[in-house]
Order: sequence, then structure tokens, then C-alpha cells
Amino acid sequence: MPIDPQQVQNLLREGIIALQQGRGAEARGRFETLTGAGLANAQIWLLLAMACRAQQDGAAEEAAVDRLLALEPQNINGLVMKGDCRLRAGDEDLAVNLYKNALRFGEGQALSQAEVAELRRVEEEVRRLDSLHAARVETQLAALGFGPGQRSARFQQSLDIMAGRKQVYYQEPTGFYFPGLPQTQYFDTADFPWVPAVEAATDAIRAELSVLLAEGLEGFRPYIRSEEHQPRYNPLLDNKDWSALFLCENGRRFEEAIARCPKTWEAVQAAPQAWIERSSPTIMYSLLRAGARIPAHRGVNNTRLTCHLPLIVPPGCGFRVGNEVREWREGEILIFDDSIEHEAWNESAEDRVVLIFDIERPEMSAQEKEEVAALYRISIP
Repeated sequence: MPIDPQQVQNLLREGIIALQQGRGAEARGRFETLTGAGLANAQIWLLLAMACRAQQDGAAEEAAVDRLLALEPQNINGLVMKGDCRLRAGDEDLAVNLYKNALRFGEGQALSQAEVAELRRVEEEVRRLDSLHAARVETQLAALGFGPGQRSARFQQSLDIMAGRKQVYYQEPTGFYFPGLPQTQYFDTADFPWVPAVEAATDAIRAELSVLLAEGLEGFRPYIRSEEHQPRYNPLLDNKDWSALFLCENGRRFEEAIARCPKTWEAVQAAPQAWIERSSPTIMYSLLRAGARIPAHRGVNNTRLTCHLPLIVPPGCGFRVGNEVREWREGEILIFDDSIEHEAWNESAEDRVVLIFDIERPEMSAQEKEEVAALYRISIP
């Protein structure tokens, strides 16, 4: 028989009160009257699912949740309950996917305290399920001859990401993004034939640096500096904890510094650098003081690669690009994409100094390099 609007409101109110007071059967009866009359919306299906759960009727709970998600596929409560149903049924893979969807859709939303608590529970459950899944995968891969130590570096990274031990990092330059370039954190220096020549000059480069350091740090200036009409916040703003002495900055040569460090300048010329007015290259000694940390940041564009030649590296220094942390080793070049989030630290009692310079990206064609150079000349990202 038809139900008038007042009856709908009465049934809904009575059902909610019964559910809050732990009278699951009574609550379920009220909500089923509404669904049976074809009057259910997403809220009523959710309430019915909760009443069925209170009665430990898993099949009815899941059926109600399915109706809810048919109306609102991104309903957070519905996704969590559906995940719980699948987990009780032993379907862990689907359960974890449902939980992750709930977490993703919940980001940035204004949630109740109860919903926040549920998502925290779900986060813990996801970590547990991911860990169990990773352990099963490890066992099965080992049986197939792909155990730890028998894998490529990229395949191992994919397993770490799948297991939640690492996250995915992408190029996110702050100025200019060129599409289609590999999302690579560190590059294999064996693929760059000029690297051995620069590494062979390490002692000569360090000797020139030692003369500069012996005369004090007057030539070094804060790497992050205030700029007129450009308010900015950075914990190292105008701070010499991270300072640099430039031989060349954005294509501008510092002839006095070059004259004082001729062997450094000559060595770096072996690397393929793009000379673009007001843009590139940059060649500098980068000094990080004892106890200092460079917070996570990204470069302005992804059309270059950055090279580090470590010169003075006391114990306790580290460097992270994306997921991977490496230690600088004196005389061994690191090549990385600085448009991917990276950070550095010096936890020692001594200063750390690295020679930094940028190079062209080998994946770009000659025409693409010319096009980007033209853009940089008219619009500096």
C-alpha cells in the first residue's frame, strides 16, 4: 500500500533510533518497509546495510550495500562496508581495492569523526593486507627463480610500490614540463660516455676547491635568495647553510671564478651542456653545512638532467630522489632528474661540498632541443 510522506519520515526516524539503541531487527524492519515500497535512496540502503550487519546477516548486508553503490559508486561508507563484506568472504584482493578506493575518494572531503575513524581503521587493514599479499608474492616468485637478489632493479621497485613500501613519484617541475620523457629517478652513469673523464679529474677539482675554502666562504652565497616583488617561503631563504659558488649560473659565466678554477671548468666541458642565454648551464660548488638539511623540492623544468660530483662528503650525509636514497661517494658522479622530488641532508659535524652541473637530456631530438631553447630565450620558466 502507498506510504505517505509523514509515514516515510516516521519509519526513517524510528529505524534510526532503533539502530542507535541496538535493536537491529526492529531497525531492519522499518528500513525494509521503505525499500519494499520503492522509496529507498542511498541513505536508506546504507542504513539497511548497517541494520543487517547488526544482525550478522552478511548476505543481506552486502545486497543492501550493492544497491547503495549502484546509486553512488563513490560513497565512502558503502565502499568500506563492501570491502568488509568481501574480506569476510575471503576475497582479500577485491577487499583491498575497495578500501583503497574509499581512502582515495575520502581525500579532501569534510568527514564526520566516525568516518575519519573508519578510514583510519581501513588504512591499517590495507597495510596488513598489502603485507600479506607481498609475502605471498615473494614466496611464489622465489619458487619461480626470481627471489631477492635475482631481480632487476626496476622490477624490485615495482614490487616495493605494489606492496606499499614505496610510492610513485613523477616529474613535477615548477616551471615547464616537456611530455614523454622517461620518469627516471637516477640514471645509470655507464650510459654516459663522458662520465669517466670528469670523475678522473676529481682530485684536481677538489684541490681548486680547497684553495677557495682556505680563503673563507666569501664567494659562497645562499642558494635560495630573496627576490624583489617575489614573496616566498623557504626555511633556507637567505641562509648560508645551503650555499653555492657559481662558475656559471643559468648561462651566465663568472669569469673570475672560472679563472680561479680552470681545471674544474675544463673537466666539466666534457659533459653535453646546452648553452642558452639566461637559462643554462649552471655549474657550481654546492656547500651544505654540518647539521643542515635541504627540504624536499623540485626543479623548474624536466628538460635537463642534474649531475653531482661529490668532493667532500663526511659520514652522515644522504640524498633522496623519489623513492631512492643514496649516499654520495667522493669522485663518483650521480645523474638524476631534479624535476622529481628530492632532498639532501648532512648529519655530520663537517661541511659537505658537491660540484653540481646540468646536462642535456639524451632522449630529446635535436629539433626538440632547438625548440625548447627558443622557448627559454623568450620565456624563462
